[in-house]
Amino acid sequence: MKIVGVCACTVGIAHTYIAQEKLEKAAEKLGYDIHLETQGTIGTENPLTQEEIDSADIAILAIDVKIKGMERFQNITKLTVPTDIAIKSPTKLIEKSVEVAKSRMSGTKA
Repeated sequence: MKIVGVCACTVGIAHTYIAQEKLEKAAEKLGYDIHLETQGTIGTENPLTQEEIDSADIAILAIDVKIKGMERFQNITKLTVPTDIAIKSPTKLIEKSVEVAKSRMSGTKA
């Protein structure tokens, strides 16, 4: 399962990067490949390429604000949540995203 995503909080400082770290650790623990872009006060870091997005099974958007480049995700299954969900329950969020991706691939509803 390949996961991509964006983390962006209101202020663009702490929660953006905490959400990124928590999701990366949870995905690694569960054995999933994840690449997360952050959009914070210093701009966009670890930018996702369109190729990475297009080859992913699902996108997790842990965002509290409007992000730059949202249109990049129009052709991919996505799960949008506030950053606090990614911080408080990263493992559950990864598991839910995998469930959603698998159900979309098989044509059933998660």
